[in-house]
Amino acid sequence: MTNELAQRAQELRQLIFKTIYWAGGGHIPSSLSIAEILVVLYFRFLRVDPQDPHAQDRDRFILSKGHAGVALFSVLAMKGFFDRKLLASACHLGSPLGGHPDMVKVPGVDASTGSLGHGFPYGAGIAFAGKQDQKDYKVYCLLGDGECQEGSVWEAAIFAAQHKLDNLVAITDYNKLQAIDFLDNVGSLSPLADKWKAFGWEVVEVNGHDTEDISCALKKVPFKKGKPSMVIAHTVKGKGISFMENAPIWHYRMPNTEELKIALKDLQLSEEDLKSL
Repeated sequence: MTNELAQRAQELRQLIFKTIYWAGGGHIPSSLSIAEILVVLYFRFLRVDPQDPHAQDRDRFILSKGHAGVALFSVLAMKGFFDRKLLASACHLGSPLGGHPDMVKVPGVDASTGSLGHGFPYGAGIAFAGKQDQKDYKVYCLLGDGECQEGSVWEAAIFAAQHKLDNLVAITDYNKLQAIDFLDNVGSLSPLADKWKAFGWEVVEVNGHDTEDISCALKKVPFKKGKPSMVIAHTVKGKGISFMENAPIWHYRMPNTEELKIALKDLQLSEEDLKSL
């Protein structure tokens, strides 16, 4: 299973890159850093049905760092929520696939996100509703680390701990970069694990590019009964494309002709592969 998930993560990276190439722009590094997290969730843990995307008892997934929406669209296509050929229309006029996830237009999207700091509180609300309705679904919410500077994140963290939302699982994509600079140069979150613990959460740290490490952590949720769970996933922004890894300038930029050749080689793609999804 570990090898299968690693292969799916590679496929997801390829699909992300091709989709953004067809779109003519997008957040490539922010999407690449969460590939393993998404395939572990969608192919091992999430109780979702592509044939019934609005099932009341389904698990919910919220991509709070909505600028990585192409990664979510791509994994949803891999899972069968819609034909992957639709990815070729991303960010084009009339397409349901925009720059950020839209829960009204895209099957499998549980929250419209983009403005950072909003998806996570929304997820806490859904988890609270599940508790009130005595439902057994879980809510998984993926945050960016720069997003964790938002006050609304910590207000929701207080709320979740206060109401003992052990059906809420947050995952932080801790790649240590935000927009066009390193986190520590803008608003350091260190020590991040201690901060979440101080807010009443149980915390586990993992290698965010190791599918088995991620899986082992998620198998244990809730980490403690009566407390929400936080998985801090240490990742590399731009993972999989050598010149994008840990390079702030690539937050929103497209490769030139020479860089494109390197990116394709890194992702094990050919120029012919770019012609179709």
